[in-house]
Amino acid sequence: MKTSWRSASLVASAAAVLALTTACGQGSSPSVGSQNVGATAAAGDYGSVGAGGSASASPSNGYGADGQAQAPAAGKLTVAQSAKFGEVLTDGAGKTLYRFDEDTAEPPKSSCDGDCAKVWPPVPADDATAGAGIDKTLLGEVTRADGSKQLTIGGWPAYRYAKDAKAGDVTGQGVGGKWYALAPDGKKATQANLPGLSVRTDPKLGKIVVDKNGMTVYRFVKDVAWPKPISHCTGPCLAKWPAVSPVASGDTKGIEKKGLMGFTRPDGVRQMTVDCWPAYTFSGDKEPGDVNGQGVGGTWYAMSPDGKPVGAPKK
Repeated sequence: MKTSWRSASLVASAAAVLALTTACGQGSSPSVGSQNVGATAAAGDYGSVGAGGSASASPSNGYGADGQAQAPAAGKLTVAQSAKFGEVLTDGAGKTLYRFDEDTAEPPKSSCDGDCAKVWPPVPADDATAGAGIDKTLLGEVTRADGSKQLTIGGWPAYRYAKDAKAGDVTGQGVGGKWYALAPDGKKATQANLPGLSVRTDPKLGKIVVDKNGMTVYRFVKDVAWPKPISHCTGPCLAKWPAVSPVASGDTKGIEKKGLMGFTRPDGVRQMTVDCWPAYTFSGDKEPGDVNGQGVGGTWYAMSPDGKPVGAPKK
């Protein structure tokens, strides 16, 4: 990695809203330089448990964990799919990377020093490379007070959390209300970053569709897709299996564009379709990652990115 960090502007594109139609197929188918470290922030910002955090404060330092002696190299960065937080940036060993609200990205500046850096070890810039789904121009570095180079993502200094025991842990999320897992673009990894519809890889079901809140999206095998979408889930059924509201085609990621549209049900409710199949969530799913609706009644199945019912018996 070069001794100066690189940044690239992120270009946002607006997506047209899906056409409102009941006939399937007639609707829309779907600058900154290296800086020295500033002053360390107050101790409470580093270890007090905020929303989403699970660490407990350590009496020895007040930050929530004992520090590591030396932080390992970042290696090849990867994008992990978290059921709760969407896309999360991880190092070559699968450990979650974090950012600190007291830091700045323009110019890059770390406010985590001393005891804070023991709980939140800075990620070395040496040997860091961008894996699939990561814009390499967003990788950079900042010079810390001790002269070491810390990795930055989109200008934000990157850290690990000492209480993350294994790959995939995200126990530092929300600690102190100021620490958050990094998304691949340097933003905070939260469900707010999820598009209207996207794809999550479930350990048992494989690739399935999730909504903007990370909740599993389902298909009802008694519904009809052609020549126009027809939902056979009405009344009490719809209360148990809420219809997914239409989203713009551009507000989706990894979803088959064919038949990606909204339609108006006879009861007036607007509903989204994938490959013209009506999409639902399940009231029995309480948090992102739940798939409690899978196989219910032999008629409800998680929806695949091309609209098929995952795991449904073949006719």
